[in-house]
Amino acid sequence: MDAQLLQRGFTPELLQPAQYRELDQNGFTVLENIIDSQWLTQLRQTFEDLIEKEGEDAGVEVAQMKGVRRLADLINKGEAFDAIYLQSALLTAVYHILQRPFKLHSLNGHDPLANEGLQSLHADGGQPETSKGPFRVVNSMWMLDDFTTENGATRIIPGSHRKLGNINDYITDRMADHPEQVHLQGSAGSVAVFNGSIWHGSYINYSGRLRRTLHCAFIAREFDQQTNQREYLRPETAERLSPLARYILDVD
Repeated sequence: MDAQLLQRGFTPELLQPAQYRELDQNGFTVLENIIDSQWLTQLRQTFEDLIEKEGEDAGVEVAQMKGVRRLADLINKGEAFDAIYLQSALLTAVYHILQRPFKLHSLNGHDPLANEGLQSLHADGGQPETSKGPFRVVNSMWMLDDFTTENGATRIIPGSHRKLGNINDYITDRMADHPEQVHLQGSAGSVAVFNGSIWHGSYINYSGRLRRTLHCAFIAREFDQQTNQREYLRPETAERLSPLARYILDVD
């Protein structure tokens, strides 16, 4: 474990043996009941408030997508998000995958609209040098609504995090269904954690029901963040950060 994390007050939360196996073999696992009902209500309301407030500019700090309600730079957009990137089981899973010091990559929001949301299969962190790593990115999806195949639950290819070379070496049409794909399904309040080298992508929301998620990603400390927290950090955010939060955000 990263000594700096421990010195700043982090207490690891051991996962179940099956979850460690899933992270290693499949490249992902689902942590259930991470968000309690009160916090879930708060996160949903904050999500909607920001979408309304930001309008056409929502998500512009990182990326906007056709047919998807996007939010970005959530570190600076409400105390409701503060506990996400400090959640102990999540950080334990991140270290298990990366096996070295890490920091927050970004914290964004995502909600595909009716009959929208299909992404090409991709990897957030590129493919590893060997089938055992080292890996550079871990992503997590905080399910603010139930994730089902009908509302576009993210598709993922088990074990693809250990494939070497470029994804285009294996797949001709990355928009098409893959014969090995499964969907990251779970109830609202769950958190899916996955190796950033795994092939995955948002799927089509056939039902039109809400499928709001918060993407909380981490990256090994030697690499640049997607959202440079030192550049974006607002004074009101800095005032409430603990030593552990400052380390995770890499703002010291």
